[in-house]
Amino acid sequence: MQTRGQLRALKTIARKETVRILRIWIQTIVPPVITMTLYFVIFGNLIGRRIGDMGGFDYMQYMAPGLIMMSVISNSYGNVVSSFFGAKFQGHLQEMIVAPMQTWVIILGHVVGGVIRGLSVGLVVTIVALFFTHLEVQHPLTAISILVLTSVVFSLGGMINAIFATKFDDISIIPTFVLGPLTYLGGVFYTIALLPDFWAKVSAFNPILYMVNGFRYGVLGVSDIDIGMAFAVILVFLALAFATCFYLISRGIGIRE
Repeated sequence: MQTRGQLRALKTIARKETVRILRIWIQTIVPPVITMTLYFVIFGNLIGRRIGDMGGFDYMQYMAPGLIMMSVISNSYGNVVSSFFGAKFQGHLQEMIVAPMQTWVIILGHVVGGVIRGLSVGLVVTIVALFFTHLEVQHPLTAISILVLTSVVFSLGGMINAIFATKFDDISIIPTFVLGPLTYLGGVFYTIALLPDFWAKVSAFNPILYMVNGFRYGVLGVSDIDIGMAFAVILVFLALAFATCFYLISRGIGIRE
């Protein structure tokens, strides 16, 4: 297929993923929004009153960027892992591979779906957050860039999970035992300045810490880490995840087997 054909294929996959998200919006958009609303009510409103300020901000205000990022991460990942595994399980993916379609088209088409769902949920969670606290974005370009890049990283991560998954139960292992703990320990609810030196150094190895703080810097103007380092870490993981997906799909690993 020539460039025009590849772009048409990319548009078709992206459209399929988008329609899938909108068709089952009660499953893709509503549940995470309800969950995040409960976080705002319980942790922000009830417990936050006892905590007071954090990082120079009201606790609800400090926590909001972390919850927005957490919703983007989980939904970007969840959308691609379920969609890609479903395509593999039903045989659609094998048809795409044998078609004259470039590997990057398959990857990018599914990533677009993950990004759309992640950002859509993030937008709705942001609107919900405004009912509980005041948010004035300090660095819009930084906030949007971090949000989009993070969404792409975890969309690719969901694809890797789906490639190695052999049954539906396998697509929940990584989110439960890896992604969940890393997210909760990634500075969503606290500043690492509160941690002892040892645990603060351990937290530095958590990539989600850089994503959360990068976005928090974009929204509130404060961060526990250097913003340049945040971008560097995200871009490194993005490159590694894309290269891994490209290699696995090109070789047919976990797909043709």
